[in-house]
Amino acid sequence: MNKPLKPIFAVKSWSILALSLTLAGCGNGSWWSSDEPTMDADQIRKAIPARVSNRDSWAKDIYDITEQLGIPQTKENVCTIVAVVDQESNFHADPAVPGLGDKAVKEVQGRLEEKFTEKLGENIGGTVAGYFEDVLKNYPTPENNYLSQMRKVKTERELDELYREIFDFMAQKYHVSALTGAAKLFGQNIGEKMNPITTLGSMQVHISYAKEHKRQGGSIADLRTDLYSQYGGLYYGIHRLMMYPADYDKPLYRFADYNSGRYSSRNAAFQSMLNDLTETALDLDGDLLLYSKDGSVRSQKSQSERELIKVFAKHNFIITERQIRSDLKKEKEKDFEDTMTYRGVVKLYEEQTGKKAMYAIMPEVVITGPKLSRDYNTNWFASRVDGRYQTCMRKIKNLKL
Repeated sequence: MNKPLKPIFAVKSWSILALSLTLAGCGNGSWWSSDEPTMDADQIRKAIPARVSNRDSWAKDIYDITEQLGIPQTKENVCTIVAVVDQESNFHADPAVPGLGDKAVKEVQGRLEEKFTEKLGENIGGTVAGYFEDVLKNYPTPENNYLSQMRKVKTERELDELYREIFDFMAQKYHVSALTGAAKLFGQNIGEKMNPITTLGSMQVHISYAKEHKRQGGSIADLRTDLYSQYGGLYYGIHRLMMYPADYDKPLYRFADYNSGRYSSRNAAFQSMLNDLTETALDLDGDLLLYSKDGSVRSQKSQSERELIKVFAKHNFIITERQIRSDLKKEKEKDFEDTMTYRGVVKLYEEQTGKKAMYAIMPEVVITGPKLSRDYNTNWFASRVDGRYQTCMRKIKNLKL
């Protein structure tokens, strides 16, 4: 469908940059439609793969959470949720990860000082890494040290809890100013800052997202425990998957966003359109700005930002670099589509290529991590989830609501 947009940017008076802009945005935004019939908990159970134990319990939690968040239990919405849960954990609240213990030990032994220096800085990082190595090898006892315990872990929860135990032990054993100072960095304790388990639960939600959208009070340890529960893992995963509007015409792009970041599919399409307006080959990763490891925006201009400045100057747009930066800071929001920068690229693309503006494409992002046996990309993840979604939809196609 065509979605009319109000003109909001000023340009020099020549016809190629007329102010009457339109944007093709297909889909119903968040996939929510109050006009469609909804499923009850028993019907949701039928959408969950038959191999899953406790289907009644999973179905009830999905129903209760979607009810709490105001998400209609349509077939499409339910299968979207079921597909992601199945891909991420096969419906296990605390899934076992093959070879997790050996992978964790390898990561610790290979990149110990690098990791601590990266997180805590050169002055503190090396010192604390030395403490950590000593604790790993010699405590609680040399015969049953933390390193040997780490080799035996099978789930993320077990590894997470072991890391927290190690850092608690360190904090008690080493009463030194460097460690005390490090513990206060960025307003969080050293154990939380250094804990490598950052995605948790049945839907693999990042701890920072859960902190931002906490459903109840308590400490960070309480939040981690909640994420490992069936209900908590589902709650934060469903929230992250569904609680934002996007005019995607197929669920594939929402699955891609779940892997590579909110609106990354839309932003990759924006980059692709910009790519056709410039001589530079842009990365289509869905990130329009550069970010630090803590998620803050860096002052350095990204490749996309630099090319935007050039393209707008070439085509006589009256838009400042400051405005472009301000617009790009909305790249994780729906409102980015209402900015001068977004509309300008859409209009130029349609004028220069004669093609309809694209709303979403698959982001080109490589997935890496110690839990993975090899590198994958977002297309692999999204396609796998989409296959599960299609299977779910076929399964409940004839279900009468």
